[in-house]
Amino acid sequence: MAEKTRYSDEELEEFRQIINEKMALAKRDYDQMMRVLMNEDSNDVDDTSPTYKALEEGSTTQSKEEIISMAARQQKFIQGLKAALVRIENKTYGIDRITGELIPKERLRAVPHATLSVQSKMNQKKEK
Repeated sequence: MAEKTRYSDEELEEFRQIINEKMALAKRDYDQMMRVLMNEDSNDVDDTSPTYKALEEGSTTQSKEEIISMAARQQKFIQGLKAALVRIENKTYGIDRITGELIPKERLRAVPHATLSVQSKMNQKKEK
């Protein structure tokens, strides 16, 4: 029997649902982080209070930097999910971009935007 070269339309639909669920959660989290950064959910007086509380400001700045970093990672994750949806449309989803073999379903369910199998990813890290 010939080795399977791509996932069936039914399997791709299952992955599309997983990706859409993860995308909705990721967008919700990203929007929440942006609201925190823009002080939209706050009745605080940060932008009007005197700036004599240097320690508190340092802590606030560090927290904002952490949120910015998390938001950037979340945005990258969302882009990865969008790219995965494009691959589903093109029927190339789940194919290892190095070996051309199918990425195991278990990996795709855990990391739906994956473009490499675990083995390919480990080989790639060894080469660096």
